[in-house]
Amino acid sequence: MGLSVAIAAVPADAARLRDEAPAAAPARGQPDNQLAPLSLKMMQLGETHLAAGQSQAATDSFEAALAADPRNRRAYLGLARAAEADGLPGKAVRYYREALEIEPNDVAALELQGMALVERGATARAQTNLERVRKLCTGSCPEGDRLAAAIARGPTTKAAPQTASLENREN
Repeated sequence: MGLSVAIAAVPADAARLRDEAPAAAPARGQPDNQLAPLSLKMMQLGETHLAAGQSQAATDSFEAALAADPRNRRAYLGLARAAEADGLPGKAVRYYREALEIEPNDVAALELQGMALVERGATARAQTNLERVRKLCTGSCPEGDRLAAAIARGPTTKAAPQTASLENREN
């Protein structure tokens, strides 16, 4: 009889623990005032390292910012910029994609991802980003203008353009 009482109590305890658990974080990025303070501090440190040309230290700080709060979209943008500083546009594209998963309408992230795509030789994909930027902009659109100029100019690095198969992959 004691065993049946203990077993019967487990579902009630499990339901209570489930009800007390915090709700899942929203999918969208949060304004800075809603992000974990440690995440903001580490992101600012990453920006300082990046400005000083210390891309590895910047990467470490941006990764720490994301560990403290994975909703910090700007930390993904920082990781992308650090990857670009290291001459890794493919890695930058991936980090921009992560930022865009948090906020798909981030015009700056679309522009920067488009520029990284140009560097990889994926101009068709960059053109898709340009179309999205132009749809999102109201009035003048410097992000669209800069991306259009980058597409027209082409890659600035000596790296060979990517094959058509890369251009057909999703963002």
